[in-house]
Amino acid sequence: MTRPRSLSVACALALAALASASLFAKVTTQSLPSDLITTPGSPKVQLLSARHDQPQQSQQSQNASLPPRNQDNSERAPVSETGIIRGTVTDINDAPVLGATVALQGRDPNDVRSVTTNENGFFEIREVEPGLPYEVSIRAPGFSEWKSSGVTLEPGESRILDVSKLPLEEVRTDIVVTPESSDEIAIEQVQTEEKQRGFLIIPNFYAVYTPNPAPLTAKLKFSLALRVARDPFTLAGVAALAGIGQAEDNPEYGPGAKAYGERYAANYANDFTNTMLDGAILASVLHQDPRYFYKGTGTTESRVLHAISSLFLAKGDDGRWQPNYSSLGGDLATAALSNFYYPKSSRSVGVAFQSLATIEAVHVTIRLLGEFAFRPSKARTGT
Repeated sequence: MTRPRSLSVACALALAALASASLFAKVTTQSLPSDLITTPGSPKVQLLSARHDQPQQSQQSQNASLPPRNQDNSERAPVSETGIIRGTVTDINDAPVLGATVALQGRDPNDVRSVTTNENGFFEIREVEPGLPYEVSIRAPGFSEWKSSGVTLEPGESRILDVSKLPLEEVRTDIVVTPESSDEIAIEQVQTEEKQRGFLIIPNFYAVYTPNPAPLTAKLKFSLALRVARDPFTLAGVAALAGIGQAEDNPEYGPGAKAYGERYAANYANDFTNTMLDGAILASVLHQDPRYFYKGTGTTESRVLHAISSLFLAKGDDGRWQPNYSSLGGDLATAALSNFYYPKSSRSVGVAFQSLATIEAVHVTIRLLGEFAFRPSKARTGT
C-alpha cells in the first residue's frame, strides 16, 4: 500500500510543475511583443536588452548634470536685507508739505531715486542698499532746499528722518536806486565829504577820494564853503592865530582884550573871505571845482608835485583840467582885502604879499595832509 501512494504523490507533483510552466509561458508571451519572443542569444534579444538599458543610461546622465540635492545651503551667496527711509515734511507751522520732492542720491551721480510727499507730508523710500552712504534732499516750491548728512543704513533698518519746520525760501530783493540827475549824486558825495576829518578833528571837506565825482552845483559850492567857515576847528584855529599875533603885536593892534578881539575879527574876516571867494563865489562864476582830487598812486615826488600843482590847476565843471583861476584869484583878492582889516600902521603892499604867502602855505599844507595823512578808509574811497 505504501508504494502505490508514493507513486500517486509523484504524479501529482509532476502535473503541478507542468501547469506552472505552462502558466509562466503564457504570461511571458502576453507581456512581450511578438517579434521579441525568440531564443536566447538571438539578435532580437540583444536589441531588447539594449533598449532596456538605454533609459537607465539617460537617467544616469541627467542625474550627473544636476547638482546634488543635498548641497549645503551655506555655500550659496548671502542676500542682504534692504532698508527703508521714511519721514514727514512739515513747515514752520507744523503743517504738512504736500508734493515736496524727496531725492535719494548715492555716490554714483546716476544713482538717484525720488518720491513725492502725500497730503500728510509723508514719504517712504524702500529697497535702500545697506552699508552705502546716501544723501537725502528735499525741494518744495516756496521753501529752501533741505539736505541731510550722510545716511547709511544697516541691513533691514528702517530710518525715520526729522524734516520738521522746513524753512521758507529766502527771497533776495536788490533795490538799485538810480539818482535822477548828477545833482543828487553830488549831494551824496558832499554829505560824505563833510564827515571827513584828519586826525579826527581837522576838517578835510574839500578832499575828493572818489574817482570821477559829479560836478558841484553853485548851491553845493556855497554850502560846502559855509560848512568850513563855521566849523569849530576853523574858529579855534583863528583864535590860536590871533593869540600868536597878540603875543607878537603883529599887526599892531596893541595890548589888551579889545586889541585881541579886533585881531580875532580881522583874522576870521580874512579866513572867511578867502573861503567864500575860492570855494564858492569865483568857483561858481568860473565853473571850476574848488576841491582837491586825491592821487594816491605813484612815487612820493609825483604825489607831492600833484598836491602843489593843484594850486595852479583845477578841474572845470566839465571835467577838464584848466588854470585854477578861482583859487589864485581868490587868494590875491583876500590878500588885498586884508589891508582893510589891519590898522593903518600895518597896511602895505609887503603885508599883502606876506598874507598871500601865508594863505598859499596853508593851502599846500592841507593838500599834502590830504594826500598822505588824511587818507580815508576803503569804504569811503569806494575801492
